[in-house]
Amino acid sequence: MLNTYLKKNLDNQTTNHELIFIDNTTNKYKSASEALNYGGNKAKGKYLIFVHQDVDLLTKTILDDLELILDNTSNLGVAGVAGKSKNSRYIVSNIKEGIPPKDVSDIHIKKPVKVQTVDECFFVIPKSVFNTVKFDEKVCDGWHLYGVDYCLDVKEMGLDVYVVPIKLYHRSAANSFSIDYYFTVKKLIKKHEKSFNSITTTMGNWNNSKPFHLQVIYQIIVLYYTKFKQQIWRN
Repeated sequence: MLNTYLKKNLDNQTTNHELIFIDNTTNKYKSASEALNYGGNKAKGKYLIFVHQDVDLLTKTILDDLELILDNTSNLGVAGVAGKSKNSRYIVSNIKEGIPPKDVSDIHIKKPVKVQTVDECFFVIPKSVFNTVKFDEKVCDGWHLYGVDYCLDVKEMGLDVYVVPIKLYHRSAANSFSIDYYFTVKKLIKKHEKSFNSITTTMGNWNNSKPFHLQVIYQIIVLYYTKFKQQIWRN
């Protein structure tokens, strides 16, 4: 997967960049937060891009284009390619995902848009910000929501989170989702309850004032209904 998608694209980029591949086939890292903190600490660049291995960058100039956008984006804490504003039902994104490729959102953008959180498939953190705050290995001790938590952390620092107008293709369409997601959501709500009365993610929205178990049931129903519709559409 890495060689078919991400590595092939990175090898053809027009700008100089540093590659740090994190191999967890031996389960060296117990969480995404631990693995990405390791990679981020090693990185020397101005911007750190955390990206899944099944992402196709589509063009040879995407890193040049992205750097230009980020250099002109004020008060930057995190930038992603898909995200949601607070309490919104709709994802903002220019990317495609899944097999066959399908738009993640009908809401496309031409300039950076402020959101509450971004999706973890591809997101950027300035090195100067990462030097100040790392991924939370205690709260996000699994493989979900580490990027969402980081977005909330930087917003509590007074920085902004953006979706940027970059086009790419993400082969996966939430296929790595597991029940551990909900345990992490509960910890995120507790961690950030003083700053946020609701947490909005690309996988669903969560409100501190509503019973958590009822929200979980609702999200599961929505998730499986969406998967059912996608399967019918493909057939």
